[in-house]
Amino acid sequence: MPGDQHDKPDDTAAANDQLVREFIAAWEQRDSDFIIGCFTEDAVYHSMPLSPIVGKEAIAAWVRNFEGVTPGRLEVHHQVATDDVVMNERTDRIVLNGHPVTLPITGVFEIHGGRIRAWREYFDLTPAREAFGAPPG
Repeated sequence: MPGDQHDKPDDTAAANDQLVREFIAAWEQRDSDFIIGCFTEDAVYHSMPLSPIVGKEAIAAWVRNFEGVTPGRLEVHHQVATDDVVMNERTDRIVLNGHPVTLPITGVFEIHGGRIRAWREYFDLTPAREAFGAPPG
């Protein structure tokens, strides 16, 4: 029944899905202000092969480091959303150190109050290391 409290999780899930889709698109456009605005003040970004970045201010500094970098293509293959979590499977095609790199990634986004509180990405760091001349492994 419209207006019933049971409609709220679906509405929230749809809004969360849209937030993450717009967030991913903003990376392709290097829209740092939009990207940073998607986070809560206490947000954490954790690229699992690396150390986490804690707090919106630290995440903002990290995001701004990409402003002069040619954007890549982030292709979402599958995405599911609930009232507090969005997960996607995607392929990021980027250029690192002048070398094209393809990264299959699974992203997990915890959403609170319409903003990203936690963003975790799971992927193999080997292709990125190889772009900088590091041996695999």
